[in-house]
Amino acid sequence: MKPWDGIVPEEDAAAFGRGFANADRPLQAGSKPALLIVDMTRNFVDSSYPTGWSPTGYPAAEANRVLLEQARLSGIPVYFTKASILASDVPAPEDRGRWRAAEAPYVDPSLPPGDEIVEALTPAPGEIVMHKGSTPSAFFGTRLISYLVYHGVDTLIVTGMTTSGCVRASAVDAFQHNLHVIVPHECAADRSQLSHAINLFDLHMKYADVISLDETLAYLRALQPAAARA
Repeated sequence: MKPWDGIVPEEDAAAFGRGFANADRPLQAGSKPALLIVDMTRNFVDSSYPTGWSPTGYPAAEANRVLLEQARLSGIPVYFTKASILASDVPAPEDRGRWRAAEAPYVDPSLPPGDEIVEALTPAPGEIVMHKGSTPSAFFGTRLISYLVYHGVDTLIVTGMTTSGCVRASAVDAFQHNLHVIVPHECAADRSQLSHAINLFDLHMKYADVISLDETLAYLRALQPAAARA
C-alpha cells in the first residue's frame, strides 16, 4: 500500500503512465547512502506550537527513531536540520522572508524553545545539525552538498516535517544534485493529510522512491558489513 492509495484518482495516476515509470517499480538507489532528518523540532512535531501537529508529528518521530537507530548501526552519515544555532533565537524580518503568515505566530512563553530537535532524535556526537533559517530546503544556504560529496554519498534518505514543505524542497534539491532520493513515508509528516499524500505521490512519480520504513530498513541492512549484521 502506498500512502496515496484511494486519494489520488485513477485517471491522475494513469496520466503518468505516458512518460514515467510505474509506481511499483523496483527501488533505484546506490550503495553510499546518507540520512537527512529535516526539522523534526518541537515547532513542527508538537501541537503546543503554532506550526506543530502532534497527531502525525509524534508517530513520525518514532518512525525516525527506528530509522536513525539502523542508520547508526549501518555507519552511514546522518544530518539534521533546524532553523537557528540557538533554539531561543528570534529571526529578523529578512530572515523570516516572504512566508505568507502576516507576522510571527504567538508562542506561549512558558513552553520550552520550539526550535529544538525532539528528544527521541537527539543528535549523537559527530552528527551534524545544519541551521537553515526559514528557508524550506536543507540545501539552501548550508554546506550539505559539500558534506555529501566528502563522504561520496550517492543516495539521500530524506525524512521529517513537513512533507509538503521542507521535506519536498530538500528531496527535489537532492534530485537536482543527481542523487538517488528515498523518502520512507512513515518518517515524513504534515499538518494536512491530503497534502502529505499528494506530495508523496508527486515525489514518487518524478524525483524519488517513496517506500515504507520496513523497505528502507531492509535496504540499509543489506549494505551493512556481515560483521555488523551478526
